[in-house]
Amino acid sequence: MHNDKMLTVYIIGPYRAGNAWEIEQNIRRAEELALQVWKLGTAGVHCPHTNTRFFQGADDDGVWLRGEIALLSRMDAAITVPGWEQSSGSLAEVAFCQDNYIPVFHTLTELSECEWIKRYQREKARERDYDAGA
Repeated sequence: MHNDKMLTVYIIGPYRAGNAWEIEQNIRRAEELALQVWKLGTAGVHCPHTNTRFFQGADDDGVWLRGEIALLSRMDAAITVPGWEQSSGSLAEVAFCQDNYIPVFHTLTELSECEWIKRYQREKARERDYDAGA
């Protein structure tokens, strides 16, 4: 009865900024949220900030956004980093989620308390109980 499928969650937040230090701060905020989601134990996380961290100037920003939207389309949900509303890329990602019925959460509490996370946790607990009794 091993169902190792994890839910997938995409991190949405600002990346671009006025200078390299501010970009790094945006990346670190996204990484921190990604780690918190991973620690819930119910979802694999894609943090696009770390995926393209060292690609600055290698191509047009539109390339990265299109690629990330392709990955986002395969996610079960997304969660936003505070300040996402000031980012054109983040606004586009949230709009994509809304257009494609991908739930967007704005806090870790919202995500951890949503019904499909709770259902997944119950299923995993049942599997552990079953495996322990076998």
